[in-house]
Amino acid sequence: MRMSMGVVRPIRRRAPTKSLKPGPHHAKVLAVAAQKGGVGKTTTAVSLAAAWSRLRGLKVLVVDLDPQANVSISLRAQVACEGGALTEVLEAPKQLEVAEIAAETSIDGLSITPMDPELQRFEDRMNGRIGKELLLRSALQVTRTHYDVIVLDCPPHIGGLTVNALVAADQVLVPTSLQALSVAGVGGLIEAVDAVQADLNPTLEVAGVLLTQVDGRSARVNEAVLDMVGDAWGDLLLERQIGVDNTLARAQLAGEDIFGFAAGCRGAGWYSDLADDLAERLGL
Repeated sequence: MRMSMGVVRPIRRRAPTKSLKPGPHHAKVLAVAAQKGGVGKTTTAVSLAAAWSRLRGLKVLVVDLDPQANVSISLRAQVACEGGALTEVLEAPKQLEVAEIAAETSIDGLSITPMDPELQRFEDRMNGRIGKELLLRSALQVTRTHYDVIVLDCPPHIGGLTVNALVAADQVLVPTSLQALSVAGVGGLIEAVDAVQADLNPTLEVAGVLLTQVDGRSARVNEAVLDMVGDAWGDLLLERQIGVDNTLARAQLAGEDIFGFAAGCRGAGWYSDLADDLAERLGL
């Protein structure tokens, strides 16, 4: 503090400036979130990103907010260069941008943030920070001008990182299998979206609830569950579904996106159609 004639005045500090200059784009941000793992959340995030870059020629960034680093694992054979740690950006979002630590892939136009196991510890210690829900949104402010689409792959629970994703996103996609525990978790996630809409991000929209791993051989069970979820979620339930195709798992094991691994398989067709639907909804 400076003292002048008995009056205490605060020191004016210049706000830190970011080195990344604005680009020509204005990205739409899609969060892919689920309360339960094993429902195809990362497969959906990666496949949509690959479809938009490969089939539409868009510049896409996938931000891996999951400490399990499934995005990096799913595309490990296609990562062209190393990037930095996302936690470093979230620790200083007024000085660093997510785009500065992104790693390019061999897919033209597609970048990802590299695996960062430190995210788990960061989520634990971020609770005491003022404005903790706004860290990611601040770190994407200039990044959004360098991409057409940013896909946020959230951790499989509603914690600080998922809330950050919802605050930063324009829309959220909720994948779920037809298993009881997965279906039960959708309600809690929709409630979290409502809370974020009310207090932190009034423009956030639900792109839809996406049914994944739908097995056509279980028609009776599927019909019963569909009736139940249709009553519960109404218009939020997407007509487009992702079925069962082992090629999706094989592509993940190979560390490649489904379009580079087996462009003619059923899984690629499902995700191509979904990407078209969501592109229209996002206004791409």
